[in-house]
Amino acid sequence: MSGKVCNGMALVRPPGHHSQRNAANGFCLFNNVAIAAEYAKLKYGLQRILVVDWDVHHGQGTQYIFEEDPSVLYFSWHRYEHQEFWPSLKESDYHAVGLGKGTGFNINLPWNKIGMENSDYLAAFFHVLLPMAFEFDPQLVLVSSGYDSGIGDPEGQMNATPEVFAHLTYFLKQLANGKLCVILEGGYHLKSLSESVCMTVKTLLGDPIPQITGEMAPCLSAVESIQNVRAAHKPYWKWLMYEDTSFLQNLSTKSHLLKKANPSSSTEHESQITNISETARVERFLERHMTNVLFPVPPIKTATTDSKGSTYLHSVHLVKEMDKTELKALVSAFYADLVKEDKTLLSLGSMLAVLDKILKKEVCNGITESPTAAVSAAVALRHSVRFGFQRVLCIFVGDMQIIPNTEDRKILTIHICEKEQTGKSSSKHYISLNWKEDAEGNDFFFAVLGFILPVAYSYQPNLTVIAVGPNRSLGINGISLLFALLQGLAESRIFAVIEDKDINLMQSVAKILLGASTPHFGVYVPPTQEKVNKMKILRDQFQKEWKMLQCSVKDGISRH
Repeated sequence: MSGKVCNGMALVRPPGHHSQRNAANGFCLFNNVAIAAEYAKLKYGLQRILVVDWDVHHGQGTQYIFEEDPSVLYFSWHRYEHQEFWPSLKESDYHAVGLGKGTGFNINLPWNKIGMENSDYLAAFFHVLLPMAFEFDPQLVLVSSGYDSGIGDPEGQMNATPEVFAHLTYFLKQLANGKLCVILEGGYHLKSLSESVCMTVKTLLGDPIPQITGEMAPCLSAVESIQNVRAAHKPYWKWLMYEDTSFLQNLSTKSHLLKKANPSSSTEHESQITNISETARVERFLERHMTNVLFPVPPIKTATTDSKGSTYLHSVHLVKEMDKTELKALVSAFYADLVKEDKTLLSLGSMLAVLDKILKKEVCNGITESPTAAVSAAVALRHSVRFGFQRVLCIFVGDMQIIPNTEDRKILTIHICEKEQTGKSSSKHYISLNWKEDAEGNDFFFAVLGFILPVAYSYQPNLTVIAVGPNRSLGINGISLLFALLQGLAESRIFAVIEDKDINLMQSVAKILLGASTPHFGVYVPPTQEKVNKMKILRDQFQKEWKMLQCSVKDGISRH
């Protein structure tokens, strides 16, 4: 809070989140996170603190302490299995939303079956936690960081792999100007625990985020829980104001289908053999998995070729432009159909020099100015595919004269513009998102969290290109939000192409690429009903293809 460090992690024992004001509980003596929140309120006068509890057990102690307190937003996901998993409380279910003045500030997301995966955890963040958190606008984020929700843990019996905690941590770093404190709770599989802590700490330090693994499709049980939470909280949150939650599912009708088969029929001896072999399998998996997930961190964070702009791109590494002879040979061979003017050709020397550094993993990300963003982006996309990248994501903001070829499925383009461009209809790999930011400039959260991020995570790109062209319908904050939230993808390889030399925009993007958190947006403005309807149409259109979009169960098309 004093600004001496950006963030931190407290490796404490015993854990705390079951402990109540007047009673120890569940191996917890003092509720460390609750005490920290009360201390921050008393000492620093904070009015909004977010507590995120990703331990696999419900932190009922934290809930009881703050359930009437609107200054603390408490979010917990936990293994619940329709009240059959400890602490087996009715008030651990989704309908417990807080009491009195604290109504709406207690969020319980129950997992009603075991085996939840990375996609289920991410779906909970996209479709519940992050929209509420950005609307709440916390001044401090505290995490009850239990790793018994990770793979191999005997208590949780979930399948989330260590790198998912890097992604969750990264998203929370975007809140409260990066003021984030992670406090250890449970965790009972030492290999899984230590590797998940490692992923969390690397993210706190600003390392690139590893590629997430596993199928990107939430299971039916997870989607059902997510939709129940959204329906329960609709009266209390602006972002849910116009959402259709009328098809709230009756949990009891599906409870028997979703529960794990009763294992009691096997003998105790058979059960022991199964547990031993499963433990060995998880150990072997984690050993191999972390070898693949941990990668060399590029020596340079952010690169550019713009020496003139060094005054506002401070701390950004300058790279030498591509030689003009080499550039002309390259363009005439591969990009002549895209490049018609010498002015454009010369600008490509700057763009390709930075892009090559990113592709070769010599730098993590980069930023370049271009007189024609559409041409530069098209060349960058083709160049990346030619280099060998199989999935490249392009987010284009503004008028786009050239639509990249997406037929080979190696490029996914999301085009953000005020009006649909003539003769360009959406398809699986070219999506037109017609959006004009509210005058207040902060309703774009709804589109990013509800559509762009789920599509991007479904696609799992090897590289992200964000290009800003003319007549853009987003302001600097909206564009910065894109850069901030999309850095979790592609091992944080992200390339910025910006057409007009807007010094404030270049500076804001450079700060985000260097590791700054999302800029502050001020008072939350909810999306209009028209925009909510627009998002719903897009979600319905694309959720069969991009399954992380699913946040309702009415179509029943989730991963089973």
